[in-house]
Amino acid sequence: MALGGNPIFNGKNFRGATQAPPVPSYSHGQPQYGQNQYGQPAWTAQQPMTSDQLQQMYNQPAAGPAETGRMTFDDVIVKTAACLAVLLIGAAVTLFVAPGTANLLMVAGALGGFVLGMVNSFKKQPSPALILAYAGLEGLFLGGLTRLLDGMFPGVGLQAVIGTLAVFGVTLALFKSGKVRATPKAMRFFMIAVLGYLVFSVINMVLLWTGAVQSPFGLSSSVHIFGIPLGVFIGILAIGLAAFSLVMDFTSIEQGVRHGAPEKYSWTAAFGLTVTLVWLYVEIIRLLAILRGDD
Repeated sequence: MALGGNPIFNGKNFRGATQAPPVPSYSHGQPQYGQNQYGQPAWTAQQPMTSDQLQQMYNQPAAGPAETGRMTFDDVIVKTAACLAVLLIGAAVTLFVAPGTANLLMVAGALGGFVLGMVNSFKKQPSPALILAYAGLEGLFLGGLTRLLDGMFPGVGLQAVIGTLAVFGVTLALFKSGKVRATPKAMRFFMIAVLGYLVFSVINMVLLWTGAVQSPFGLSSSVHIFGIPLGVFIGILAIGLAAFSLVMDFTSIEQGVRHGAPEKYSWTAAFGLTVTLVWLYVEIIRLLAILRGDD
């Protein structure tokens, strides 16, 4: 599972993407494109146009982003919805199969999702098939994780879904209002905090694998600060980082639309949002489980 940030501009070349298609010129009633050899403007009428032809031309609507093959917000919404639909289908599979099979699918989904997450992040050209496959594998992982934790702490699955939607909605509202932006200073803090979080996660994982810590969540639930599990503080930090990653996603999408990015990169934007939402859900359900386990 890749962490944070929509990679829509990473390694992509959008030079010329904002240029509209050439305006047609008419020579003897046939449309032609480009400039003549003398560098005159492309629009040259070598035959007078009738008033009806002029009126028909003026009545035609201007070409929008969809007609010129550029990315739109609608494209991103539709493709993100497709990714989430595939993710839900994958989650439903692990929720309704036998427990042993669900655990195997959860592990396969986690490993496969990580691999495809890396592949999609570094591909210069987005692949809809690989992006949807990533969503399906992450669905297997999330479904298995939800089934496991909800069996231990009934209700945390539904609470995590509600919490994820709430954080997404609040973050989007704050971004649209202009109150939250991915400023350079905030980006530097984000990168430092993410690196610190990754270091803690690796150390915690090693301690769990070696058996040095017997608690289900490792240091997150075995270490307490003022009587509060360490995992609560780490979880709140991680949720905040995931929320800021959503701000980065929204910023990248806004810039992509404004700069006339090709329509195919709406799949990259959908992938970035899916990655962040998966991360956000995992952190919320883990925080809820740690709080319930400490009761």
